[in-house]
Amino acid sequence: FSNSTLWPLYHDVIAPPQYHRTWWDRYKRINRRFADAVLGIAAPDATVWVHDYQLQLVPQMLRLARPDLKIGFFLHIPFPAASLFSQLPWRTQILEGLAGADLVGFQRETDASNFLRCLRRFTGYSTKGDVASPPAGNEMQNLCRAKAHPISIDTEHIAKLSRDPQIIARAAQIRHELGNPKTIMLGVDRLDYTKGIRHRLKAYGELLSDQTLRAGDVCLIQVASPSRENVDSYIELRDQVELMVGQITGQHDTLSHTTLRYLHQSYPLREMIAMYLAADVLLVTALRDGMNLVAKEYVAAHQDGRGVLVLSEYTGAADQLTQAVLVNPHDIDGMKAKIVEAVQMNETEQERRMKRMNRHLALNDVSKWSDDFLAELAEINAATSVHEIVR
Repeated sequence: FSNSTLWPLYHDVIAPPQYHRTWWDRYKRINRRFADAVLGIAAPDATVWVHDYQLQLVPQMLRLARPDLKIGFFLHIPFPAASLFSQLPWRTQILEGLAGADLVGFQRETDASNFLRCLRRFTGYSTKGDVASPPAGNEMQNLCRAKAHPISIDTEHIAKLSRDPQIIARAAQIRHELGNPKTIMLGVDRLDYTKGIRHRLKAYGELLSDQTLRAGDVCLIQVASPSRENVDSYIELRDQVELMVGQITGQHDTLSHTTLRYLHQSYPLREMIAMYLAADVLLVTALRDGMNLVAKEYVAAHQDGRGVLVLSEYTGAADQLTQAVLVNPHDIDGMKAKIVEAVQMNETEQERRMKRMNRHLALNDVSKWSDDFLAELAEINAATSVHEIVR
């Protein structure tokens, strides 16, 4: 249900969602198990923070059993527009499940707006600003606030690793092993149809075919970590990507240079930092993404001001890393032009953009994200208690 119903639906139906009642029944049972586990340990007036689309019914289950709890929920992926969400047979149950939380956090303002719009349209809830109120007689009487709380990374830790002499040496070794091309481009994704890997490979292959980019001058490292390998749509995607990789390398590799290094595996953080340092350009071409922390990690790793981030407009990160080279991954010609712009960008411009993005990440790291969310949750409950006393 999570992987084949909610995930594709919440990512703009890039793949068709599947709706099966038996899956829904299992989803409810597993949400109940999580809720019961929390109820078994939660102290009076405890704060409970529930995460992500697999557990959207838990807030309501907790609220009905324990009205004293302070309940937050954070959705790490996008929330769809009402026109798409309306497909879900259990839309009302999901919405009321989430509305059991005092505060529902989203990656982007548009996601919070979509959620509030769906509440108005498919339930009896009314909304004013970012607050949703239940209808009279509803068994849940809490107010639910929906707001953007974009997630971030441990910026200081990534920056510290980027200065590690061993990791710097490993980055140099990576460049040497690839034949010291003028430009190394990097893609780092789960092998998922939302990540735009096929669009990226198509644009890259065309740039090689029309000789805008040349073998020996450029190499793309594509890290595609395994994901949901028993799901049909993911098996099909893997086959398509591997076919494209074979076509590009077969047509453009030489005996002394490779144009594309495809790595279908996961790597530890230190190795990823080395790849970030080795890469002159990071390509993030997701068709839909809640945030995309890889983009933020790449920027944080380049404290030297070097490197260019090519970033899809359809990621949450695009709202914050505004100095990236923004692309529409559906526009292959436009994406090709932006990749060339990134490859040719001078060092002064690279440094200007990187410094501005790093200033943002330094002020908005993962600790600030969690602190801000929990502080707002506490303020909401304090305000509610005062209101009840006044009444």
